[in-house]
Amino acid sequence: MKIDVIEGLNVIPRCLGSVVFLFLITRIMGKKQVSQFSLFDYVIGISIGNFTAEMTLNTDVQYINGMMAITTFGILSYIVSKAVNKSIRIRRFIIGTPTVLLDDGKVIEKGLQRVNIDINDLLEQARINGYFDISEVAYAIMEANGNISFLPKGEFKNPTKHDLKLDSQKSYLSANIIVNGEYMEEAIKKSKITKKELIKQLKKMHLDSPDSILLATVTDKDLQFYFKDVEPKNYSLLE
Repeated sequence: MKIDVIEGLNVIPRCLGSVVFLFLITRIMGKKQVSQFSLFDYVIGISIGNFTAEMTLNTDVQYINGMMAITTFGILSYIVSKAVNKSIRIRRFIIGTPTVLLDDGKVIEKGLQRVNIDINDLLEQARINGYFDISEVAYAIMEANGNISFLPKGEFKNPTKHDLKLDSQKSYLSANIIVNGEYMEEAIKKSKITKKELIKQLKKMHLDSPDSILLATVTDKDLQFYFKDVEPKNYSLLE
């Protein structure tokens, strides 16, 4: 079989161009986790993937045609996303609506049939969410993205500080001040610790540099260090 080297090399710039173009289209379409994809997002994603593969590998296809097809789908996705956010009717039609699977502790068989799952699937998802006894669950709802949300019965809910009448403290975001052995200068400037104080903490641990630190975080008061090359003590329990 004769290999056309020139034609093979032509794929490289097409591939690089496709990656850059897809990145731009994805930014236009907006951020969304795979778990948040609706059926419409899934169809758009598959279509764009097929167009990209075709225009990258098939040199007989004009590159501009593939770009136009991807752009059209990207714009369509953007328009639909905006419409979904503005109209509840469009949202219900495109995205769908939640389906009740468990209502006040009772299994809704019609709900299971509607989303095409059986009781075993429901029990599996309950276990994944930490409910090994389905009798502890009051409500189970399949969201429009396919995830199942569970609400435990009152007697099985974890008590909160409010329930126990305990004083609660304000929560703070942690700042990553060392990552992979490097100081994060901007994060340090915005955190509750100075670089001088951080270096002082390293000296206390007999460290002249942050090279051996995988991650260091700081919140309002707490400073935490996570070191590189730490071996798990109980790895054998997971085998």
